[in-house]
Amino acid sequence: MASRLELHEELCTVLGSRNVYFNTPESVKMSYDAIRYELAGKDIKHANNSIYRTTNQYDGVVITRNPDTTIPDMILSHFEMCSFGRPYIADNLNHYPFTLYY
Repeated sequence: MASRLELHEELCTVLGSRNVYFNTPESVKMSYDAIRYELAGKDIKHANNSIYRTTNQYDGVVITRNPDTTIPDMILSHFEMCSFGRPYIADNLNHYPFTLYY
């Protein structure tokens, strides 16, 4: 199981900036384009009556002013186990939710 800090650095690399936030409280002023993510659970595989592999599940969202952003495509091509949900607009910002196993 890879560490969350390694995931954080990879997300920063994909985004091309340090605007990546983990468990962001509402009081934090984010800069856009940004990625916000949080731990959502664990995917546990069993074998031979014990835990064989544990993978962390993260829920995140790409937030941008650009409706034609390529950031979701870059995340999909960078991470092997990733899927995107339905995009939406809130506060005049485009949101692209995703689930990532890392």
